[in-house]
Parts: sequence; structure tokens; C-alpha cells
Amino acid sequence: MSHLRNLLRSVWLWPALAMLLVGLRHTTRPELWRDEISSWSAATRDLDQLFGMLANVDASNGAYYVLLHCWAAVFGDSVLSLRLPSALAMTGAAAFTALAARRLFGSRTAGLAAGLLLATVPLISRYAQEIRSYAVVTCAVAAACWLLLRALDRPGVGRWSLYALAMAVAGCCHLVSLSSLVGQVFLVLAQWWARHREPRAARVLWHFPLAVLVALAPAVPVAVYGDRQAGRQLGWLPKPSELELHYFWRSLLSPLDLLYFFGACAVVALLHPRFTRGAAQALLLAVLPVLAVWQASQGTSSYFLDRYLLFTVPALAMLAGGGLGALADLLGRPAAAPRPLAVGTALALVAIPLLAGQPLQEQQRTVFAHGDRDFAGGADVIAAGYRPGDGIVVTGGAQAWAMVGPGLSFYLPDSVRPIPLMIERDATRAEDLYDIPCPVAERCVGDTPRIWVVTIDAGDSPYQGLPSDQTAALQHAFVPTQIQIVPGLRVSLLVRKA
Repeated sequence: MSHLRNLLRSVWLWPALAMLLVGLRHTTRPELWRDEISSWSAATRDLDQLFGMLANVDASNGAYYVLLHCWAAVFGDSVLSLRLPSALAMTGAAAFTALAARRLFGSRTAGLAAGLLLATVPLISRYAQEIRSYAVVTCAVAAACWLLLRALDRPGVGRWSLYALAMAVAGCCHLVSLSSLVGQVFLVLAQWWARHREPRAARVLWHFPLAVLVALAPAVPVAVYGDRQAGRQLGWLPKPSELELHYFWRSLLSPLDLLYFFGACAVVALLHPRFTRGAAQALLLAVLPVLAVWQASQGTSSYFLDRYLLFTVPALAMLAGGGLGALADLLGRPAAAPRPLAVGTALALVAIPLLAGQPLQEQQRTVFAHGDRDFAGGADVIAAGYRPGDGIVVTGGAQAWAMVGPGLSFYLPDSVRPIPLMIERDATRAEDLYDIPCPVAERCVGDTPRIWVVTIDAGDSPYQGLPSDQTAALQHAFVPTQIQIVPGLRVSLLVRKA
């Protein structure tokens, strides 16, 4: 009974449960969008095929793809199964955020509020429902922050090793997350300065760099391959301006009500004498990585994107949680032992941005998860009119990034498998995310009596968006008999001329 009581009093339990509920809420409703389709396409290949692909593209996400491959091999590749690791990872992020805030401020109320606040951020709940690495990275960085505070409080090989492991996971899953080390350096210096008169305090100054070197070692191959692929992976990102830096936190903490709420809590934490030091450290953990990535993005490649820096949100939640802990202290309740009034105040204040953020969360999931392309709708059109022996041509080449072919394949029933045409090598054999188009379109038409053509450009022509040689080959041998529009896609049925 005492174990259950202690569990229920744990500062991490209720934030973790809240985040898990938010992450699982309607998680199967939004369709997979193109980035999620990319994750599915990579993770469902054999390991040798996957590593062959990573040598050419997407090495920065390679560790996540391997983890997802192992997960799918056990639990399958349904939408729920593929999205569940992100929900579990973000649940862990909420728990570690609460634990880190508890240790940073010495306040259970601050820890409880910080973990709960993380669950109110729409961008956090969105990526708790996406088949991408950002939730895993956010969890790893939050865990590293807590483990670092533990190691600084009572150094030991085991504690430093766990910290290094957490940072290694973060770096291997997304290299940009290593910018969190910039904020952690100041955290280490602050902790060292507070104890620099102690005989063993100086050991921290070499324990931390050694742990960082151990953490960086597994990320070196990822960095080497990632640098070779940077032009292809990041070429679409423009160099960020100072204005984009100024408005960056609005994208992390939308809607504005939530941003203002976090800001007000931060001010309270920074002004409260007992919480000022912890609040300043949380502020550095949140802000310095963003500044470092913005500065690094002024070079040949840009890395400045809100989802790439999602791992800074736990630090922002810690800062705001410190404000609620300070508020509870000002109300006359000891911050070290939350009473009903303090906890009730925290929960009430947390509920306000949570309720305000839900409409935006739904809007984000609708717009971004679909990617403006209804793969399931297109698959339904094909399945309804499919005949054995049908062929299919999907937009590729310069528009291969849309992942139309794999998106349709994910949603098509196993019994509906049109023959892919206009392809020399599929993505798996090409060791790439995209198919290699046929060099001579006329030779790749085949003798199929009917062809489904799926493109993403608007207009009345079924060929709009296809390469000119493919258009000419199809027009020569086929006539369109059906054109149907679904959101973001045009699905056309072509029948061979008599």
C-alpha cells in the first residue's frame, strides 16, 4: 500500500499520464502525410536495404528508422502501431521534464506544473502523433537534462554514463539536438560555481567533457553522412533572418495565449528569490540552443525550423513550471510539499492553455498531417474501380518529394495492387526514398489495358505535372475515361485506344 501511495505522489506520474492521454487522443484519425510515409517506407525495408538507402539519403534519421524497423517487426505497421512510439516517447518527455524541474527548483509543485504544461503545447501533442524522430529526440534531451542534474548533484560513473547514453540517442536520432549542449555547459558552470569551494567540485569540469565525448562518438558517422547529404536534405530551407528569430517562439508556443501564459510564469519565476537561479538556468537551456542553431544556419545550410528545435520546449515548460511553483510559494504553501490549494491552482492554470490550444492542435493535425494530399481518398478511388492487370503511373521526378506512390501503397488494400509503370527501378532497389523513372517512356507503357494516373497539380488534364515524354507516350496509346479530384490529388483512369 505504501508503494502505491508513493507512486501516486510521484511528481512524474500525473504529467506522464496526461501526456499519454493527449498523445493517444484521435491518434489514428489524421492520415499519414509525406514525411510519415517516408518513415514507413524506410522502416519496413530489410535492414540491409535500409542501410543501403541511408548511405544515399536521410542518414540523419537513420537511428530512428532502425528503431522503427524493429518496432514494426514486432507490432506491425498499422497507423496506431507506427505512431505509438512517438506517444510513448513524449510521455517520457513529460515525466523527465517534471523530474528535471523538481530538481532544478527544489519544488514538487514546479515539477508537477512543468510536466503538465508540456502536455498543453499543441506542437508537442502534434509530434506525439507523428511517425518521425522528434518525439524521441525531445524525450532524450529532457532525460539528459534530468540525468545531468543528478550527476552534478552526486557524481558517479553510472550517472554520467546514463547522461551520455541519453545524449547519444538524441544526437543519433537528430544531429540538431546536440545544440542542447550549449545550454548544458552553462548549467554545469552554474552548478560548479555554487560548489566550487568543495574539494571535489573541480572534478565536474572534466567529468562533463568526458561524458560529452562519449555521447558524441556514435553520432560521428551520422554527421559524416549527413554532411554529404545536406544539400539534398536541407536545400529547401532558406537562411533565417533576424525577424524569423524574433518570432520563433511564437511558432513553438502557439497560440498566443499560451505564449503569454508561459511568459508570465517565466517572469514570476525569475523575480522570485528562491526560484531565480533555477529559472535562469532553464531559460539558458531553452534559448541558447535556438541562438546557436540560428547562427549556424547563416552558413551554407540552414537548420532553423521549429520541429528541429522541438527539444527546447521541455526547458520552456520547466521555466513556466517554476513560475507556478513560485506562485504556490507566494500563496503561503511550501513549494517542497504541494498541498491541495497549490496543486489545484497549478491544475486550474494549466487547464486554461490546454483548452485554448486544442482547436489549434486539431487545425495543425488536419493541415500538416494530411500534407494537403488525401492519400486514403485517392486509394479509395482506385480500389473502387480496380481490375486485375491495371497499371498505375504516379507523379515523380521533380515532384517525387510528394511521396504519392508510397502514400497510395500504404492505403491500398493488399488485394488492389496496380502494376507500377514508367519506373526503371523502384525506391528499394534504387536504395533511395524515390523511384528511378524510366529513361525512355515509350518503352515503359507496357501492354496493360488500363492505367491509373495520379498527379498533384490542379487542372483538368490528367497529364498535368507528368514529364513531357510520359505525357506523350500515354496520349499516344490511351484516352482518359474518368477524372476524379480528391484533396490534393487528381486520380484519372486511362483506357487503351482501340
